[in-house]
Amino acid sequence: MIALIAVPILIQVYFNSGLAYWLNRQCGVAHCVASNFLELAVAAAIGIFGLNSGAALATVVGALIKVPVILSVVKIVHGSRSWYEHTSN
Repeated sequence: MIALIAVPILIQVYFNSGLAYWLNRQCGVAHCVASNFLELAVAAAIGIFGLNSGAALATVVGALIKVPVILSVVKIVHGSRSWYEHTSN
């Protein structure tokens, strides 16, 4: 059950982050790192749907999966800063 939640999250985070990073570079946006409000999502899901709901489980698993994945994305972004800031002009 948890893998059914975790695998799509992994794909979504890496795909969306890569696409946004590439598009930001193409548009000339300055190199920066964005933030997510994972704790708020967990609290809202538990508050709205209850502690034993599937939505709460998905949100908690999502947060637990996303944090290390987002940290790896940040490492990739920082490691590729010279590529990002390189202009072909």
